[in-house]
Amino acid sequence: MAEGLSDLEVVKRIAGGDKRALETLYTRHSDRTFRFLFRLTADRPAAEDLTHDVFLEVWRGANRFEARSSVATWILSIARYKALDARRKKRSLSEHDLPARSEPTPEMTAMESSTGNYMRECLTKLSEEHREIIDLVYYHEKSVKEACEILGIPENTVKTRMFYARKKLKEMLLAAGDQTDAFSYGK
Repeated sequence: MAEGLSDLEVVKRIAGGDKRALETLYTRHSDRTFRFLFRLTADRPAAEDLTHDVFLEVWRGANRFEARSSVATWILSIARYKALDARRKKRSLSEHDLPARSEPTPEMTAMESSTGNYMRECLTKLSEEHREIIDLVYYHEKSVKEACEILGIPENTVKTRMFYARKKLKEMLLAAGDQTDAFSYGK
């Protein structure tokens, strides 16, 4: 059974063709991967499809995993590239190829009415680079080093983007009159 093994040991078993090990890794990491992809795509069905694509890639690429980062970091890195690739493909479609906009789901309506709605709105106003940094560091609790591995950028670039993202969030919150939370998002 792969349940009691470390993620690294599970990946080694996946590299050996153990499908149960893939199920174990999927159980451990699919929720977090889905949430990351959902934040990047803002499209639940696309995030679900991409989550499955990520673990298919894990299955195919487990034998190439070099353990230079944690397994969770590796999975989120795959997820990011899958989301970017999907976004590129979506941009290449013409307007006529796009489906009609659907009505909001009950989950989306509940999410919009929650107390964090304004913060989410502010996050959507950030550049893609700044939004990725905030998502990885604050929502997924990745270190600066892990974020630079996932994004494939230097550590100082991660720190700079994080500084400016927090600064921009602070400005937006102050502009909205939120004096209490504004100072927790950067100087």
